[in-house]
Amino acid sequence: MDAEALLAPLVAAPTRTALVLDVDGVLAPIVARPELSAVPEATRAELRRLAAAYLLVACVSGRAGDDARRLVGVEGIELVGNHGLELDPRAAELAEQIERFRDEIDLPVEDKGLSLSYHYREADDEAAAVRELEGVAAHARAAGLDPRWGRKVLEVRPPVEANKGTAVRALLARSGAALGLYAGDDRTDLDAFAGLAAAGLERAVRVAVASDEGPAELREAADLVVASPAEFADVVLRRL
Repeated sequence: MDAEALLAPLVAAPTRTALVLDVDGVLAPIVARPELSAVPEATRAELRRLAAAYLLVACVSGRAGDDARRLVGVEGIELVGNHGLELDPRAAELAEQIERFRDEIDLPVEDKGLSLSYHYREADDEAAAVRELEGVAAHARAAGLDPRWGRKVLEVRPPVEANKGTAVRALLARSGAALGLYAGDDRTDLDAFAGLAAAGLERAVRVAVASDEGPAELREAADLVVASPAEFADVVLRRL
């Protein structure tokens, strides 16, 4: 089924539809360092239009919520950070657990409060960097934490049943949406795809923004595959 046919039921019922999007790799192109990321102004313009028309437009990001909100920069969009961990009522306790682990590892890290990201995109020797981070992952597991690999990154999270899928289901339930769309680009977005599929919607559309770094499983699970954030804006956002 082509994009226009997939999206038609959502376009026909915007006040009953929720649009939930990842940020990095979907709205903003992947860059060498997270602080260099930017959502193009043309994409922001589409998000403003959609936020005014649809029941819910939300972003679920691996970034901290405040950082994702700054990056997206559009009023009227609900932001959930840390892969949904920010919705957990034990957030303060979990943040202390993550802080203790951070202080045990002497490596540069992106500290997001409820999770840690060890990036190796700019490593001179990527294989050596991965070997070093495999040790970090083993240490995290021994500490009772949940290490997960993504696009040139090792993420360390608390051991709780909170992920992009639980966040998507919470957002959909809260909004009362009957139709929904989720777009993602990485392994953590498989949880979101599963959450969308399990929500019992009249129509659920899963969009993968594919790349050589992304998992093949995401493309296989998607209803629609696009090749870049720019193509996502052209093929999906502008059609909604």
